Amino acid sequence: MLAVLGTGVQARSHARAICRVRPVREIRVAGRDAAKAAALAEELSARFEGEVRAVSGYAEALDGADIAAATTHAVEPVVRRPWLTPGVHITSVGYNPAGREVDDATVAEALVCVESRRAALAPFPAGSNDLLMPIRDGLITADHVHAELGELVAGSRPGRTAPDQITLYKSVGVAAQDAAATALVVAAARERSVGEEITLG
Repeated sequence: MLAVLGTGVQARSHARAICRVRPVREIRVAGRDAAKAAALAEELSARFEGEVRAVSGYAEALDGADIAAATTHAVEPVVRRPWLTPGVHITSVGYNPAGREVDDATVAEALVCVESRRAALAPFPAGSNDLLMPIRDGLITADHVHAELGELVAGSRPGRTAPDQITLYKSVGVAAQDAAATALVVAAARERSVGEEITLG
């Protein structure tokens, strides 16, 4: 089961991407605006064979979830440790300079991965409050960040080591990685003769 927290562009793209690579049978959508959550659930239902429904809150969305995509502009955490099932994977991409998406207990317990330690741990406002706040408060140290994406892909750092381990991917966005991914997509499209060439400007 996939919990989608948030109702914007990132919520849509994460739901679609996760369903392409994981056998998701159910999606629950939660957001600050119930009407937007219902609209997103309806939109996703048209593309997804399993059950999709909007729920009343983040705790309900996360109850029993195997995967959670947090895509909010939250000030107070929308991912809280008591709401999580053992073994859940959380992808957190939201940002608000005044707050955070993930609570201290989840960060402290989770196997934490990032695109780049340097980017995620950069001083406010560039880095991730989800990591910087518990470091500031002495709950974790910078060494709590287990791996960067590149280390996981290369196999130089292990991923999950137990089925009930909570994993957290905290994204802050790294432009160089975005550009590299885009180049791979464009190359694959050209190789398959799909897509449409457009001129910008």
